[in-house]
Amino acid sequence: MSEITLLNSTLFGPFSYLEIYNERVRDLLRRKSSKTFNLRVREHPKEGPYVEGALTGRHLHVSKCLIELLPVLPNVSSHPLDFSDLSKHLVQNYGDVEELMDAGNINRTTAATGMNDVSSRSHAIFTIKFTQAKFDSEMPCETVSKIHLVDLAGSERADATGATGVRLKEGGNINKSLVTLGNVISALADLSQDASNPFVKKKQVFVPYRDSVLTWLLKDSLGGNSKTIMIATISPADVHYGETLSTLRYANRAKNIINKPTVNEDPNVRLIRELRAEIARLKTLLAQGSQVGSSEIALLDSPTALSMEEKLQQNEAR
Repeated sequence: MSEITLLNSTLFGPFSYLEIYNERVRDLLRRKSSKTFNLRVREHPKEGPYVEGALTGRHLHVSKCLIELLPVLPNVSSHPLDFSDLSKHLVQNYGDVEELMDAGNINRTTAATGMNDVSSRSHAIFTIKFTQAKFDSEMPCETVSKIHLVDLAGSERADATGATGVRLKEGGNINKSLVTLGNVISALADLSQDASNPFVKKKQVFVPYRDSVLTWLLKDSLGGNSKTIMIATISPADVHYGETLSTLRYANRAKNIINKPTVNEDPNVRLIRELRAEIARLKTLLAQGSQVGSSEIALLDSPTALSMEEKLQQNEAR
């Protein structure tokens, strides 16, 4: 997916894999070092939260048209050798994707506890960001979509795991981020319920995205322009009743969140398309002549209608 051409369009999809360990972001596709353990999280005014990244990988092959697209992606750095950034990898096929995921899973932070010999001590986020550009002279189009595959560390009780020292600190940070996730889910569910009931007075609800790195990075996936699927894993054993009940409550709250996603289309491209459609409609009305009503004639003579073609030319020149 470094570059796929289909019907005069190009797909561009860099991959990244990170973990959140003790509230710090680490690149799972690079060897462990002090520089990869505390990557910087930023928030773009339009793109939302992201980890500063660099484009890299064995299959780095970017055509001229894709190089022109790169400035559209603010979280893709043009300096692939900056190891203080999250690496983004271009691949050719699904086998390369599996190889990246396996390499990242090997690098994940795990440890033995009283309840699990190989316990994940971090949250992991595997991200795919697709950009589709259609190079049509009559109707150019560019859409962007992003997929997060998230593996959450399980909540745990210190008395059950027998954790002490470093393991106890890890468990505390895991539980803190999961509690924050629960608070975010509850706040979003309240907002969704208020929005769906026109007879209820709208109340101000604060969504604490920034209370943890996990919820900050998943801001768009939880309450933004997205479709989200949550898979809750539970145990049938009665000894895990408390954890099972907590997980089911999580899922029950999450299902109350209502998002209405729309296509992430470049605003200039959308404006060009809308202006062209409006100009075509007005030309049709002009051609009809006497069939145009008085209200339509007023519209044709208005300054707004007369300046539409000028606006179209200005946007196409950008």
